Amino acid sequence: MAPRVGCFLLAVLISASCKVITSSNPVCTEKEANKTYNCENLGLREIPDTLPNTTEFLEFGFNFLPTIQHITFSRLINLIFLDLTRCQINWVHEDTFQNHHQLNTIVLTGNPLIFMAETSLTGPKLLKHLFLTQTGISSLEFIPVHNLENLESLHLESNHISSINLPENFPTRNLKVLDFQNNAIHYISSKDINALEQATNLSLNFNGNDIKGIEPGAFNSKIFQSLKFGGSLNLSVILKGLQNSTIQSLWLGTFEDTDDQDLTSATFEGLCDMAVESINLQKHHFDGFSPSTFQCFTRLQELDLTATHLKGLPSGIEGMNSLKKLVLNANSFDQLCQISAASFPSLTDLYVKGNMKKLDLGARCLEKLENLHKLDLSHSDIEASDCCNVQLKNLSHLQYLNLSYNEPLGLEDQAFKECPRLELLDLAFTHLLVKASQSPFQNLHLLRVLNLSRCLLDTSNRHLLEGLPDLRYLNVQGNHFQDGSISKTNLLQTVSSLEILILSSCELLSIDQQAFHGLGKMSHLDLSHNSLTGDSMDALSPLKGIYLNLAANNIRIIPPHLLPALSQQTTINLSHNPLDCTCSNIHFITWYKENLQKLEGSEETVCANPPALRGVKLSDVKLSCGMTGRGIFFLVVFVFLLIILLIYSVKFLLRWKYQHI
Repeated sequence: MAPRVGCFLLAVLISASCKVITSSNPVCTEKEANKTYNCENLGLREIPDTLPNTTEFLEFGFNFLPTIQHITFSRLINLIFLDLTRCQINWVHEDTFQNHHQLNTIVLTGNPLIFMAETSLTGPKLLKHLFLTQTGISSLEFIPVHNLENLESLHLESNHISSINLPENFPTRNLKVLDFQNNAIHYISSKDINALEQATNLSLNFNGNDIKGIEPGAFNSKIFQSLKFGGSLNLSVILKGLQNSTIQSLWLGTFEDTDDQDLTSATFEGLCDMAVESINLQKHHFDGFSPSTFQCFTRLQELDLTATHLKGLPSGIEGMNSLKKLVLNANSFDQLCQISAASFPSLTDLYVKGNMKKLDLGARCLEKLENLHKLDLSHSDIEASDCCNVQLKNLSHLQYLNLSYNEPLGLEDQAFKECPRLELLDLAFTHLLVKASQSPFQNLHLLRVLNLSRCLLDTSNRHLLEGLPDLRYLNVQGNHFQDGSISKTNLLQTVSSLEILILSSCELLSIDQQAFHGLGKMSHLDLSHNSLTGDSMDALSPLKGIYLNLAANNIRIIPPHLLPALSQQTTINLSHNPLDCTCSNIHFITWYKENLQKLEGSEETVCANPPALRGVKLSDVKLSCGMTGRGIFFLVVFVFLLIILLIYSVKFLLRWKYQHI
């Protein structure tokens, strides 16, 4: 007993010592061997010697480097990405990156910069992304222009910049993103925009700047990929200032804490004199919403009216034949017919997600949308006792339908007969009341993705998934099977084309060894968060080369005869199981160590038994399950005594026999 206690105390002391050493000598986390490292928030004052010279991606934020110069990173000449977020950098000296020819991205976010030398960014031949967010910059003259010829994105968010007047000779030919979000810019001049003439498909972000004026003609004949003026108090000023411009995406939304003006028909008059494909007006209020509000929207292809406090769209809207995508999320419609769908006959994408009131689907509300491909009605408290043919009438081209996170829906036989071209159907977290004995999905011959997670399904209905010959992805997470078991004959037998199957959190206790028979195309099986034991591995025999997730089950011991079923899989996750690390499981432990390349989540794959090894990674367990010297000695003594006993027994029997002749 004393030696055991002594060993235990020694082990505790060694463990405690290791923890102290680890905390006093912080080590960077290796994400990709010899290439990618994370050294964030380790209190470092220099680049550690442990980093290899071959490092290409380095996250070094939240350390202490008040000054950086050419010797700071001189050893790491292969750097491609360097993140120095909040390292309290004040000074960036000459030629800091002189030898870093491959450096692509420099992140200096959150550093209180006082000085950047003119040649501080020279060296990289392809510097494309520069982040100077929250660095205290008040003028663009602060930015060194040397070696920025290949710059594609410049991020200047949350500074004190009041003018976007770029320094003379600032290269803009390759510039794609220029971000001025949350600065102090109130006026944009023609000179400011003319300096960007060489840039093509540029995205400009002025969100969080209250633009009060734009010089007339500043944007005349200019072409932009994206313009963002979110949070501006007066949109009419913005739209008039953008006259004669061409913009693919115009973001004019506002924010919760912005006290802006209500939008009227007059607000959008400037829109008539510009070419815009997409507009976002989220969180605005409309005053006097009428068909005339849309008179300058006729060339739009996308319109986002998320959270604009709408209770309905006016009927009689004309000229919106070009609109392809309409987003009406987080509004307050009582019925789907209130969106006046007939006014947008060319719609291919419609989103009415997260409606603030219980949404009634009505009847035939969308029947004029013959070209609709994508419909999202999730999170809208929709309830229907007989869904969904009347509600989705004439949507024969619909490919994507999301009805997840709604109230109970009753599904009749061929419930989606009006949508025969559906490829994706999401019904997650919606209680499904399947009224017919046959499958409600049986006419969906093109369906590839079906999400039925937590739908309170009757999984005993073997016909539930019939008629889905092309189904590749099936999620039935959180649904319960009778007696916690998947039987030999089950609802999965009819979907032989399945490639990905999610059966997590189904409270499974066992799986019949023939349950997955016929699912030979499977490549991904998730059985995590159930109560399966090692004996259920037999069911995996028909499956080969798959990703197998068995995390968080009740697996303690996996018998040797079931190991071949695991060996034939590509990737396996056995983490968070109460694994037995005794000699009774030695065959599995040996197999585990020999197949580490197949195993995922090895850090969380630990022993639960015996108590002395609890929490130890399975890959670190060393068991000696052979006969010890003491065991051999006692075995020899036992056999010797057994032989003597046998001899005496024979002699006794012979003597007794002769005495009674």
